[in-house]
Order: sequence, then structure tokens, then C-alpha cells
Amino acid sequence: MATQTPMPTRTSLPTRLRTLRPHLPRHDGGPPPGARGARPQDSGRRGVSPRLVVTSLLLGIAYGVYASYLARGGGPATFGQLALALISGALVALLVFGLGHVQRRLMTEVRAAAWGVLVGGGMGFLYSLTNHSVMLSSGIGLAFGAATVIVVFYALYTREPPEPRKP
Repeated sequence: MATQTPMPTRTSLPTRLRTLRPHLPRHDGGPPPGARGARPQDSGRRGVSPRLVVTSLLLGIAYGVYASYLARGGGPATFGQLALALISGALVALLVFGLGHVQRRLMTEVRAAAWGVLVGGGMGFLYSLTNHSVMLSSGIGLAFGAATVIVVFYALYTREPPEPRKP
């Protein structure tokens, strides 16, 4: 007769199985199923980054407030300016979130151009709220967009790993 009953352990079943079998690589070259950092049901999709959500919301709020401030021009606040602030802020937040979400899948040149279009269009619109001509606003937007393309392309190009050379 046994004097002590076996107690269950705190390790989970996959952990116990991992200790019994060797780590074999998956057929697609990824990490083994129980490796540290691997998700149990890796569908290839990534979740939404909280940093991206917060950044896009803050940029949208700042852009909307500044657009309303420029449209106000020192006069009393109106519902039209509130609508301008809400619509422009929400649009900028959605565009920044969308571009931030898909930017890893874009080529370096397309990624830089997308940020240039976003920044140039946004700055041109803000400048147009100061009651300047459409041509001057377009020129300001084009200048900011071109500068953004150059800066983002340089930043991305100098930080991406070099491609392996083929013999």
C-alpha cells in the first residue's frame, strides 16, 4: 500500500511534452511550436500596436485643434470650426493609423512617398486655412512633402539591413 499519493505538477502539458521530445524545426523554417515567443495559433496576423493607436489619436487631436485655431482667426468659435476640427482631426488620425499599420509591407521608396504625401497634403491644407492663395498653399505642401520624402527615405535606407549578395 502506498503511503503517499502523487500530486499534480504545475507545468502544462505542452511544457511536459517539450521536455520529452526534441525541438524539431517546422516545415516552413519557423521556430518550433513550443519555442519562447511563439504564439500557439500563429495565423500570420499581427495585433494593433497600442503605441500606433495612441500616436495616431494624439496627432489627430493636435491637427484638429490647430486647424480650428487657424480657421478661427481670433474671432468667436463657431460650430463650423468645431466640425472642421473634428473632421480634419479624425481624417488625419485614420490616415496615420492606416499608413502606420501597413507601412512594414511597403517598399522603402513607396513608404517614403506615402509619408511625404500625407505630410505635404496636411501642411498644404493647414496653410490654406490662413487665407493664402491655392498656388502658395500647394507650393508649401509640395515643399514639405518633398522634404519628408527625402528625410524618411534616408532614415529608412540607412537603417534597413543589407540584402545578401547572390554569387
